[in-house]
Amino acid sequence: MKFAASPRSSLGVEWELAVVDPATGQIVPRAKELLAEVDDPRFDKEFLTGMIELITGVHTTTDEAVDELRRMRDKACAVADRQGVALVGTGTHPTSRWREQSQGDDPRYARVIEKAGDWGRRLIIFGVHNHVGIEDRDKVVPLMRTMLDRLPLILALSASSPYWQGIDTGFASHRTMLFQQLPTGGLPPMLVDWGEYERTLGDMLTAGVIEDVGELRWDVRPSPAIGTVEVRVADGAPSVDDLAGVTALVHCLIEEASRALDEGEPQRHLPSWLVRENKWRAARDGLDATAIVDEQGTLQPVRAAIAEAIERLAPVAGDLGATRSLAAAARVLERGGSAAQQRAAYARGGHDAVLAEVLEAMRA
Repeated sequence: MKFAASPRSSLGVEWELAVVDPATGQIVPRAKELLAEVDDPRFDKEFLTGMIELITGVHTTTDEAVDELRRMRDKACAVADRQGVALVGTGTHPTSRWREQSQGDDPRYARVIEKAGDWGRRLIIFGVHNHVGIEDRDKVVPLMRTMLDRLPLILALSASSPYWQGIDTGFASHRTMLFQQLPTGGLPPMLVDWGEYERTLGDMLTAGVIEDVGELRWDVRPSPAIGTVEVRVADGAPSVDDLAGVTALVHCLIEEASRALDEGEPQRHLPSWLVRENKWRAARDGLDATAIVDEQGTLQPVRAAIAEAIERLAPVAGDLGATRSLAAAARVLERGGSAAQQRAAYARGGHDAVLAEVLEAMRA
């Protein structure tokens, strides 16, 4: 399979947002009208008729990508204001009912419902997807494995979906638990190299598991057509600051791992059971999670692991133009993640306060 040429550590970001009624905070099927007025190819439809996606161009620095998304956010919010709607970026909508939503008319979405039934219809979920350019396809699978080891850092930092249909789920990222119900969602197989990826993909196509590579909705996956590794595990970003922090972390971690490959450093990865356990812990507890860091059962608070990563990655961030954005990750650690902020808002004033919190965050 061809893996497209892509400049090393180039970056593109996709940010999924809900379209809501600003008075009630509930999702409304107004994406089509909003996109028509925006009239910009960087803004696209998504799975729900009350959902849009903001897609950057290709950037050489993190900060440039974040700046573009900030301008796109401003443009979308201005159009939303004129149309009497608003935007929300959390990983799940806190209160909207899945049975009241409608899916877009793309055949891909129809296949999701055909295969997954009500599990597909329940996907009132929103994420941030980061594409990082890889210059050599032989690096792709090793980099995927490294990012799976680092997955709890990304998921915990981004966790923004504690509420589901008005209920506190007990998870910081309920989006994670919903999305992995899809037959090709969640963790990928623990591949060894590009050849095994090609064989796995071929077998899945032959068996009818998928119709094209885009239906592999793994937490971390190759995007051969554009020459990237795509990290999809992050919850939706309630604000540009949240988005900046997680994007910088992903960008810097991949470049750090790529340099380690260049230098011939030994590659030791966590076993699949441990990757799965750490993902579950991060989804449940967010920044309060404790991760298992080796097969001997050594534990480390995820908050401390993120703080260490931010400090360690500072030189890489300087090279990638990510210093300003990586500082946003440190701010999230200081103030607490979105899941904790939403729960604090609920304690103050119930779901009305939660909805007010996330509506305000989008414009911060």
